[in-house]
Amino acid sequence: MEGIMYTYDKPDNLVELIETSVERYAQRPLFGTPDSQGNYTWVTYDVVGARINDLRAGLASIGISSGDAVGVIANNRVEWAIAAFATFGLGGRFIPMYQKELPKIWQHIIRDSGIKVLFVANMDIYKQIEILRPELPDLKKVVIIDGTETTSMADIEVNGRLNPVASIRPKPEDIAVLIYTSGTTGNPKGVLLSHGNLTSNFIAGGARFPELSCESRSLSILPWAHSYGQTAELYNFINIGASMGFVRDVTTISEDIGRVAPTFLIAVPRIFNKIYDGLWTKINAAGGLAKKLFVMGLESAAQNRQLAAQGKSAFWPQIKYKLADRVVFSKIRQRFGGRLTGALTASAMMNMAVAQFFTDIGLPVFDAYGLTETSPAVTMNNREANKPGSVGRPIDQVRVVIDQHRSNGNADEGEVVVYGPNVMQGYHNQPEATRQVMTDDGGFRTGDIGKLDIDGFLFITGRIKEQYKLENGKYVFPASLEEEIQLSPWVENVLIYGEGRRHNVCLVYPEFIKLTAWAKEKGIEGSPKELIVHSQVRAKISQSITDHLEDKFKGYEIPRSFILVEEPFSVENGLLTQTLKLKRRKVIDRYGNQIKAAYEAA
Repeated sequence: MEGIMYTYDKPDNLVELIETSVERYAQRPLFGTPDSQGNYTWVTYDVVGARINDLRAGLASIGISSGDAVGVIANNRVEWAIAAFATFGLGGRFIPMYQKELPKIWQHIIRDSGIKVLFVANMDIYKQIEILRPELPDLKKVVIIDGTETTSMADIEVNGRLNPVASIRPKPEDIAVLIYTSGTTGNPKGVLLSHGNLTSNFIAGGARFPELSCESRSLSILPWAHSYGQTAELYNFINIGASMGFVRDVTTISEDIGRVAPTFLIAVPRIFNKIYDGLWTKINAAGGLAKKLFVMGLESAAQNRQLAAQGKSAFWPQIKYKLADRVVFSKIRQRFGGRLTGALTASAMMNMAVAQFFTDIGLPVFDAYGLTETSPAVTMNNREANKPGSVGRPIDQVRVVIDQHRSNGNADEGEVVVYGPNVMQGYHNQPEATRQVMTDDGGFRTGDIGKLDIDGFLFITGRIKEQYKLENGKYVFPASLEEEIQLSPWVENVLIYGEGRRHNVCLVYPEFIKLTAWAKEKGIEGSPKELIVHSQVRAKISQSITDHLEDKFKGYEIPRSFILVEEPFSVENGLLTQTLKLKRRKVIDRYGNQIKAAYEAA
C-alpha cells in the first residue's frame, strides 16, 4: 500500500465528525431508545456530546491514552456510541464485539487486540468475562454499562466531569477500529481500519443518496459491531445530523418501524425477505378484493416497466397502478411509519423478484457491495443509477479491477480487486494473511468472482472459496441457490452441497410453523423430529423447492437429494455468523453422515 496517496475530505477523522455535528445539530434528536412497551425516548446531539466529553476524561483518568485498545460487548445503544467516540478522542482504538457471541470468541478478540478497558452491557457478561480474566493479561478494567457501583460507566463519567480532558484529532492514517471478521473458518481476524478509511467511505457512500438530510431517520437494525452498520448508519447519519432509533429485537421490527417512522432503512436481504413473506402471507389470508387489487397493482407495474423500456406508455396500466397504490400499497407504506422512501441492502444480493416487489409498492431497495476490509462500501446502486441484478457502480475514489487470472473459466469474469482510500491497513498481528490478500500495488483481493458491464456496474457471480465443481466439471455457486430457496415459504434456512459429486444435495431447516399447520390439515401429527422423516412432508418440501428453482437455474444445479433437519442454523449453535451467513464448513461437518447417506441412497 506504500506510495498510494488519497485525498480526504473533511471530516477526515471521527473526532472531528462528532464534534462538528454536535455543534451544528446540538438540539436535534440523535438516538431513540425504546422501553419494554416500544415507547421511544430521544436524546439530542448536545447531550450525547457532553457524555462523550465526560467519558473521555474518565478513561484518561484510568490510564487510556493514544494507541490503547478499548472494547465493548453490547448491542447498539447510546452508550456504545459514547464509548467509541470517547476512545477516538484519546487517540485510542475501539474494538466492538457482539453481545450474542461465544465467550471463547470474546476471549480471543480481547487477548488478540490487547484491550485494556472493556465495556459490557450487563452483569451476566461481566461475570463471564471475570471467569476469563486470568487469560487476559492486558485487561485492566471491566465496566458495566448498566451498573450502579464503581464498576459502572456512570461512575467513570462522573469522575471525568470533575477532571475534563481536551480531545485530540487523529490523523487519517491513524487506526480507529479493529473489526473482527466473522470467522467462518478458525478464529476471526482483526481488520485494522483507519479514520481515513471510515470517513472517506461514509462521505462517498452518503454522496450517492443526496436525499438524506438532518430530517432523515433510520431504525437501527444492523449491529454496529459490523463495519456495514457502523459506517453506513452510525457515522453517515451523524455526519448529516440525522437520527437513529434502536430496534428492540428482530421479532419486533414491524412494530418498531411503525413507532420510529424511519425515512430510510439500512439492512440485509434476509430482513426484506422476511417482510416480503409476511406481506404475501397476509395478502393471501385476506383474499377477496384486497388481494385482487394487490396483484393488479403488481401486474400493472410490470406492464409500465416493459412499456417504459420501449419508450412507450399506456393509459390503463397507469390507472390500475394508481388505484392499487391508493387502496393497498399506501396502507402498506403507512405500516412502515408512512415516511419510508427507500432502503440500502448489502451482505448478500437481493433476490431480483423481491427487490422489484418493494420498488413496485413504493419502497425501493438498492443493492450495495462491500467487505469489512473495505470499510465496507465498494459499489452502490441508487435512485439515479440502479441496475437490478448488479451491486451498483464504484463509489468516489474507489476503483474495481476484474482479475481474470482467477475465475471460473468465463471470459468476462474474474476476482474482484478493490483500490481506494477505504482499503484496510491490514490484519492485526497477521502479516502473512495480509500479504495473501493485498496486491503489490495496494489492491485488496476480495475473494469474490464478478464482472463489470459496459456501464460500469458490478455483478457478483460467486465466491472463490465457496464455488465447487460437480463430477461433470460444471461449476456451482451454492450461495445463489441458497438465497433463492430461502424465498420458499416452506424453508427457514438451507445449505447446498455437491463438491465432486454427481449432483447437489439440499440440507433444509423447514419453516416449522407453516409446515406443522399444513401437516395438520393432511392429518399428520407429530413433533418436528417426527415430521422431518414423514414421507409426505419430505415430498412436500422437496417438490416445493424443485418447483421454485425450475426455470431459474440449470438442471445440474437443482438438487436431487433432500435432507430435513430439526435443529435451526443459528449464531448460538455456531452454524451462522453474527451477520447470519452460513458457516458452511461447520454445517457440512455437523451433518456429514446424513450427507453421505443421501448420496449412497441416490
